[in-house]
Amino acid sequence: MDWNQVTVGFALTGSHCTFEEVMPQIKRFIDAGAKVVPIVTQTIMTTNTRFGSSESWQKQLKEITGNDIISSIVDAEPLGPSKLLDVMVIAPCTGNTTSKLANAMTESPVLMAAKAQMRNQRPLVLAISTNDGLGLNATNVGKLLITKNIYFVPFGQDAPTAKPNSLVARMDLIMETCEAALAGKQLQPMLIERFNY
Repeated sequence: MDWNQVTVGFALTGSHCTFEEVMPQIKRFIDAGAKVVPIVTQTIMTTNTRFGSSESWQKQLKEITGNDIISSIVDAEPLGPSKLLDVMVIAPCTGNTTSKLANAMTESPVLMAAKAQMRNQRPLVLAISTNDGLGLNATNVGKLLITKNIYFVPFGQDAPTAKPNSLVARMDLIMETCEAALAGKQLQPMLIERFNY
């Protein structure tokens, strides 16, 4: 696929342990010629964890994309009327974000951007990373699976013995999922064995 002239909204939510996997996927879009608009939740802007500091993740996002980060609801709102994004990715998409998206709650820049994308009937790609995907959040995952213009990066259980409810997407399939989504298709197989065990 020719990614030149394609604008990708790449949103990150607070599953900090997956950021290291996600950053190279953002660079893949840039290397392929796409424009990438970074969007983050407040957690990314304010939280330091053992996986890295807020400042370092922000710096990486700006350096990789060459664009300012959308980090407020006010800044995300114009994405609807402008129809800027051809495809939007939420990676990682936490259980919290999954739950709020499935229940039409718009209380973060990422969710506002997602709402704008759905308003424009353009593809929204979710790369889930949640400890309760097969628990309380299973109903929300199910709701989103049947929602028009929402596509999932193939996912599976990442630690079925230690964390039987946990689901994590194959982050290395984000670009392929977006390519399929832009053609109106779900990348298959969607349910995969996330790790060998």
